[in-house]
Amino acid sequence: METISGLEKLLALEDLRALKAQRDRAVDTKDWELLESLHAPDHTSYNDDYPPWVTAAEMIANVRVIMEHLKTAHHSHTPEITFETPDRASGIWAMSGLSVWNQGTEEHWFLGMGHYYETYERRDGAWLFTSRRLSYLFTQRSEGAVFPPKGAS
Repeated sequence: METISGLEKLLALEDLRALKAQRDRAVDTKDWELLESLHAPDHTSYNDDYPPWVTAAEMIANVRVIMEHLKTAHHSHTPEITFETPDRASGIWAMSGLSVWNQGTEEHWFLGMGHYYETYERRDGAWLFTSRRLSYLFTQRSEGAVFPPKGAS
């Protein structure tokens, strides 16, 4: 197995932290082009709320529809990153996410807290997400809220 030096590991950790920060910002600002660029084309995504998505393009297409009427704030923190090789890693990130939307004439919200389980590969010199699974430990929603909102599939 290939090993990673201390300095290489620190640099890679910083790259992965920046990748995750860009991902959360891209989702919340609905920057779909940036979001897709952070994922390998063969990225797979698993979420407690939806069936698996097996490509980055499929994930982006679905997320765009789901989030069309949502305002969101995602926070990821306290990563646990493990390197398999200098160019392959896995990570667990604690997360909290808030979604707000109008349901009829009322504003509703959904709060989820849990963990992202992710894998990454460095391809052509850049780290990319290769898989993600979101697992909630705690969720709460406003009274009468339907989440995901109708029209999101």
